[in-house]
Amino acid sequence: MSELLSSTFVLAVNDLDASRRYYIDLLGFEETLQADGWSFLRRGACQLRLGHCPDARPMSACQDHSWFAYLQVDDAAALYREYLARQVAIWHALEDKPWGMREFALVTPDGHRIVFGQAIA
Repeated sequence: MSELLSSTFVLAVNDLDASRRYYIDLLGFEETLQADGWSFLRRGACQLRLGHCPDARPMSACQDHSWFAYLQVDDAAALYREYLARQVAIWHALEDKPWGMREFALVTPDGHRIVFGQAIA
């Protein structure tokens, strides 16, 4: 069976420049490519492709199913502190969950929700 080697999330955003700045300035991503209406970003193993869709229905209007990623990290507490220092708006504070994960979550300006989790012993 063929292995899956990486994953890339493709997100529609209403304001490409504002979303690009959010991911770079606040979440620590780097831009690897810019093309007409697109920004390709990366932080570690997570890759994003932001597509400029000014008329797209914002994910904030899709309350229950607007999660796009659960990202497993090696140190959730350190990332949480990094984001607090950058004044990222946190949606769910860092907490140990009964399913054995230390997690926190945020909501991007476009309404996309991201959970960051670390397995705890």
